[in-house]
Amino acid sequence: MSKIPPHIVDQILQTARIEEVIGEFVQLKRAGSNLKGLSPFTDEKTPSFVVSPAKQIFKCFSTGKGGNAASFLMEKEHFSYPEALRWLAKRYQIEVPEEREATAEELAALNERESFLIINEFAKNTFANMLLETEEGKAIGLSYFEERGFSRATIEKFQLGYCLNTGAAFTQLALEKGYNKAYLEAIGLSKSKEERSFDFFKGRVMFPIHSISGRVLGFGGRTLLSDKKVAKYFNSPESIIYNKSEILYGLYFAKGDIVKYDECLLCEGYTDVISMHQSGIQNVVSSSGTSLTKEQVKLVSRYTKNLTILYDGDAAGIKASFRGIDLILEEGMNVKVVLFPDGEDPDSFAKTRSNDELAEYIKTHKQDFISFKASVLLADGNQDPILRAGLIKDIVHSVSLIPDQIMRSVYAQQLAQQFDISEAIVQSELLQLRKQSMSKQFQDPSYNDIELPKQASPQAINAEVEVTTAQSASIYEAELIRLLLKYGTRALDFQLHGSEQIQTSVIELIIHELQNDQLSFTDPLHQEIYNIFARGVNEDHTLFAGSYFLRHENQQIVQLATNFEAQEQDLSHNWIAKYKIQTKSEADDLYQTVLQTIYRFKLAHVENRISALRKEIEHNELGPDDVLLALGEIVSLEKVKMLLSEQIGITVIR
Repeated sequence: MSKIPPHIVDQILQTARIEEVIGEFVQLKRAGSNLKGLSPFTDEKTPSFVVSPAKQIFKCFSTGKGGNAASFLMEKEHFSYPEALRWLAKRYQIEVPEEREATAEELAALNERESFLIINEFAKNTFANMLLETEEGKAIGLSYFEERGFSRATIEKFQLGYCLNTGAAFTQLALEKGYNKAYLEAIGLSKSKEERSFDFFKGRVMFPIHSISGRVLGFGGRTLLSDKKVAKYFNSPESIIYNKSEILYGLYFAKGDIVKYDECLLCEGYTDVISMHQSGIQNVVSSSGTSLTKEQVKLVSRYTKNLTILYDGDAAGIKASFRGIDLILEEGMNVKVVLFPDGEDPDSFAKTRSNDELAEYIKTHKQDFISFKASVLLADGNQDPILRAGLIKDIVHSVSLIPDQIMRSVYAQQLAQQFDISEAIVQSELLQLRKQSMSKQFQDPSYNDIELPKQASPQAINAEVEVTTAQSASIYEAELIRLLLKYGTRALDFQLHGSEQIQTSVIELIIHELQNDQLSFTDPLHQEIYNIFARGVNEDHTLFAGSYFLRHENQQIVQLATNFEAQEQDLSHNWIAKYKIQTKSEADDLYQTVLQTIYRFKLAHVENRISALRKEIEHNELGPDDVLLALGEIVSLEKVKMLLSEQIGITVIR
């Protein structure tokens, strides 16, 4: 595929607003100059995910991940770097060179995940074409959707389709286009039997299932036959891109309105979602006919803490879904329930009422989970004391799952009032249940338990923390990279032995000192960053600012640069509190900070070399002549070590 020119890459990354990009995936709230939210990469209940609009970076303190807008998309959506850039370009209407269709050879070279996604995109377009452009598709598939009341605009919006019933029409077309047969079968689009291939979804109307960013992860296919022996719905099999328990149908289309109205409506099927959207209620998603999962609840919680479940009148199905209510409560979310009349579901109800009537019904029929459970479980015998006692215990168990203490207390009061029992009894039972679940609760990630990245800092250096020689080298080379990234272009004014004042930059000072002694870094990533700075000074006469590395193609470099940015933002107060060290000394005496770090880096290298030579001598790894040479080198290095140690203690006039 065509490569995006560097100047357009710069334009994309400079135009993209990271808070807007991440805001489409994570619910963010203002926290000073930053934004905070729950990490989309791990299971947590207290926000540790920070976005800095000023620096255009994010940092996840639960996982250590960080970077720019492109980095986030690569982590969250498993995009390649070019895909992330193209997504951003589309989001911000930046024109990029036309992307040509991948050849069969290029497809084979792509990784499996990317190949699956490309094939699904091809399948989506093919099924849509079969629905709208073939006689069979129009006569069977399109007529079905139209009978369900779906407009052409709705059909196109949800990218609905139809797979021809001829046996292998899709498979043959895909193979002709050069798509890998094994991949077609792996994601469930094709099947083989006795060396004969056929379409898995043949004769079914198709519902593409999208990721949050709109990529097709899989399909749901509904049969139009009335034969009860034929499964009503087929779904794509589990694969590296499709995990049904972690996906909510319609979230791609609903996320904007979920954030806008701070509420998510949850129903059961594909057509429920589509009908609600067509009726003007678009903050609605579906669990796709499966029991609600913890992962699906977490997905919703990224956008809102308010989840309303829409149930049809099937009492058996309602009772089976109580577990879903407990999952929602356990995630600290507010749950409401709307029960539709007997024989009605969101799909049928939306078709027989006006948009205003549908919205009003949902608004006026919301119940809290206590009232809902009571009304369902006591419907057939509300005077039975054993049934009532069991119901109360069941509801207290649900309340015990709520992580917020105040919310638990409010629900306990409501429960006591509704069932006319002592609140003390409810609180006592609640306390017992909380004690039983305490171990499980403490295993959950907590912000206070998060270990912040342990990067070197000038405060740690000045505190004279004792470390081994090997650790010293690692610490000081990391510190030099931090200084280059943070202060690289900063001008330094100083005097040498009474001469006139000299001016240089942090970059030039570090490069000059290290090149004079031909020193290199042990960490390959540190060395790569240093080489970029060095080439800029020596070849291009350019001083690269730290922001350049936040836009670099190498995502490891972006990650490291982000870590140092986030470290300065979030760790300085910890150093002050823990070590009583003021961070202002670094900026106030930058030349001294840089020079002492260089000397300590050199000293660590000298100590490493002395240690290595002594080990060679002790282990008899050298011949007699080489031993003499090694001893001579040790004597010279000890002198250098002494000089460096003295230099570290000298106060230099700026």
